[in-house]
Amino acid sequence: MTFTPRALKSLVGTVLLSGAVHASAADQTILNTSYDIARELFATYNPTFEKHWLETTGKTIEIKQSHAGSSKQANAIMNGLSADVVTFNQVTDVQVLHDKAKMIPADWKKAFPNDSSPYYSTTAFLVRKGNPKNIQSWGDLVRDDVALVFPNPKTSGNGRYTYLAAQGYAQKTFGKDQEAAVDDFLKTFLKNVAVFDTGGRGATTTFVERGIGDVLITFESEVNNIRNQYGADEYQVVVPKTSILAEFPVAVVEKNAKRNDSEAVSHEYLNYLYSEASQRLLAGFNYRVHNEVVKAEFAEQFPEVTLLTVEEIAGGWPKATQEIFKNGGKLDQLQRR
Repeated sequence: MTFTPRALKSLVGTVLLSGAVHASAADQTILNTSYDIARELFATYNPTFEKHWLETTGKTIEIKQSHAGSSKQANAIMNGLSADVVTFNQVTDVQVLHDKAKMIPADWKKAFPNDSSPYYSTTAFLVRKGNPKNIQSWGDLVRDDVALVFPNPKTSGNGRYTYLAAQGYAQKTFGKDQEAAVDDFLKTFLKNVAVFDTGGRGATTTFVERGIGDVLITFESEVNNIRNQYGADEYQVVVPKTSILAEFPVAVVEKNAKRNDSEAVSHEYLNYLYSEASQRLLAGFNYRVHNEVVKAEFAEQFPEVTLLTVEEIAGGWPKATQEIFKNGGKLDQLQRR
């Protein structure tokens, strides 16, 4: 089950109207700060939580949303954005709120199940009608006749997942100890990028509305949502047989929540993402979920693939950040060659 474009538009419109009605009357307000392609997801989730909170506590709640690249959002919070909760697409963008600002506890991953990742996805491809370049795997993306679009790994968690997924494929193909062959693959892969947008939503605009590139590389959830929104007859989704586990971590920004007296509702806002009803909503937006009942219901929607972890590919996010994505790291070196 997925949301059709018309149903989604109607639902989001209803949600926004609902938010406007509640704006002046809610007992409390919280701010969810999230990545830039999650706007419609949380616009749909929020009214279900508002109803749950009202039934549970008898109190009304208004949930405000803020969306941009998750790294940019983390910096905004450290510079004063009073987010009560974060719903990001990369662990490092949450971790930095502890490491640099002490706004969340060191053990934030233990606050919720599955390392505080209520849903997950992987990296997949969106190609144009009929798949004219016959793109089926990561190996096709280094051909001379293929132009790629995906967000810049320097500014986007989505882009970092894309780079690491390509690295994982190369390691699996050539051997993890064949560093030169892996580097050559990644060098050609990066050379084939037509546009490096700063975030996932910008990359979508480049590919769909500007018509640039042969393949858009982004989260599986996003490629399916784009196809549903812009026309199932116009685009085709390709999920490579080997890709990456993309977790979507959440956390209460405890320093802000304590100041805003929103600790209880902020915690429940994130905890409710694990409920069966919410897991079903998430799957409707093409995210993979952990609830076994919902997984069975949506099994046909998600092809079985080998999902490599960041730990398997690059030794974990801290190591990847230090060796690949920092200024002068492997990413910069491969782009200079």
